[in-house]
Amino acid sequence: MPTWLIFALGTVCCWGAYGTAIHKSNALLANPLKTALLVGVAYFFLAVLIPGLIMKSSGADWSFPGKGMMFGLLAGSLGAVGAICVIYSMKSGGNPQYVMPIIFGCAPLVNVIVSSIAHPPKAVNPIFWLGVLVLASGAGMVLYYQPK
Repeated sequence: MPTWLIFALGTVCCWGAYGTAIHKSNALLANPLKTALLVGVAYFFLAVLIPGLIMKSSGADWSFPGKGMMFGLLAGSLGAVGAICVIYSMKSGGNPQYVMPIIFGCAPLVNVIVSSIAHPPKAVNPIFWLGVLVLASGAGMVLYYQPK
């Protein structure tokens, strides 16, 4: 199994459980800002302290070219805003059983659009449009047929 696929599947597992953890945290803490704060603390430890310590111990180059830094901060901001949106979606009555399939069903479409703008493809396979239709239908069915 290629290394990239192992990491991709790790992301699937973590993000697949993410919405349920957010929902449970909101319910137990009764304040979405507390949930957001704790998510931020976890990000700080896992995405700031640990990589910083590894870079320091390995003697890594600490230069940050402007454009790379800009996109890194943009990626972090998008992740943080997305996390806050998930937190408030759950707090305002969303159930992870419905919220997360909508997010994970539609996010790939947004990714394809943004990636296609950033790296224009030479051609688009017509089956892509079938995928868009299936994706939209799936998200619609999750919303329409959710158990009452």
